[in-house]
Amino acid sequence: MPCCRGRILFCWACGQAKSRILRALTALLDEQTPYVAGCEIRDNPYHPLCKRCRNLIAERGDTTPIAYLSRHERYVEKLATPDVTIADLVGDLDPIKAARGGEDLSSEFTMHYGLLPRANRGIFAINELPDLAGKIQVALFNIMQEGDVQIKGYPVRLELDVALVFSANPEDYTARGKIVTPLKDRIGSEIRTHYAETIEEGLTITAQEAWTDRGLPEMEIPQYLREIVEQVAFSAREDKRVDKRSGVSQRLPISTMELVVSNAERRALVHGESLVLPRIGDLYAALPGITGKLELEYEGEMKGADVVVKEVMRTAIGKIFDKYFASTNTQQIEQWFNLGGTTKIEDSQPTKLTLEELRQIQGLFEKLSPLGIKASSKPEEIVAASEFLLEGMCAHRRLSRSEERAFVAQKKAQPPRQERPSSESEYEEWQTRRSRRGGFN
Repeated sequence: MPCCRGRILFCWACGQAKSRILRALTALLDEQTPYVAGCEIRDNPYHPLCKRCRNLIAERGDTTPIAYLSRHERYVEKLATPDVTIADLVGDLDPIKAARGGEDLSSEFTMHYGLLPRANRGIFAINELPDLAGKIQVALFNIMQEGDVQIKGYPVRLELDVALVFSANPEDYTARGKIVTPLKDRIGSEIRTHYAETIEEGLTITAQEAWTDRGLPEMEIPQYLREIVEQVAFSAREDKRVDKRSGVSQRLPISTMELVVSNAERRALVHGESLVLPRIGDLYAALPGITGKLELEYEGEMKGADVVVKEVMRTAIGKIFDKYFASTNTQQIEQWFNLGGTTKIEDSQPTKLTLEELRQIQGLFEKLSPLGIKASSKPEEIVAASEFLLEGMCAHRRLSRSEERAFVAQKKAQPPRQERPSSESEYEEWQTRRSRRGGFN
């Protein structure tokens, strides 16, 4: 019995793979499905809908030509934009087809089928449903309840066999548009998606989606750097200055990882290094890609996106630092800086120059064992791990770092200065002392 099945709405914040979920539904379909060859709406040979197929089957019977649809061909998707019309979704009269075939305009042979009839016996998905104009949403009422569509100007009803699925962001209900109430009433289920709940889940998604396999001869991405990139997204979602309604998309760690690798690749190409190995400095080079993906609250807007993102990155580095160096004694390193030591690490510096700079810091390399760094490790690995250790110490305010990425000793906290009392408060104090003194005899 032809009908409309599914009617599922996937909603919540952006960047939660709602479109990916919609497209993955094809895996639930049969690998091959027969239909009447040449039919625009892919008619079932045992239950044809269009007049052409009915006439063809009546004429040829068992010799009717049959073709097969793959599961991916049974998926039709439409992005809801303000310019979508009912003709796009349902269909309209085609005068050119009528002229070429010599048919009357009232004939079914002059119908132009929209996307919805062409998705017959498959899945029809509408992305960003609230952006669809209200009068266009009304056109979906019949197919969602009665399972048929009526094409303008034709006294025919097509009882389609189609699963309808939608995606939407919740803030869109009031921001750009809304889902009209009768349509929401016809939606069978509303499934709320969510972001990765653990760092491990986020790491798996980012490793799957990020463009890091670039065919380079040698490239390594340290595990701690992957975790820091992912932690940036988690810390941003917890930050009160970031708009919770808009959320922090999973695209943030994906694009950040790509930018980090690109900056490391650029450095290796400029200096002729064979191994591409990203480090913390490359994360700061990806700052413009992060600021563009965050919607800030009023407090964040007042401080500025760059300031907020740098503080979020500092928090993320500190959390991952604690995972590896919680029990590491860094007093020897701090003492070296307290005695006037300073070092500068830029993301554009060659590895050899940076390594010589880091050798001056007493006890630094010996503290890198939690990261699996040994004396025989590659210079790129030693430099990246050392910079991570120094950045983590800055995150916990054991060291200080300038905007030019120069590491120095942490400034000691100055005792709060006592404000000089104003003349008005001094006068009140004088009056109090005067009233306590006795009069002159």
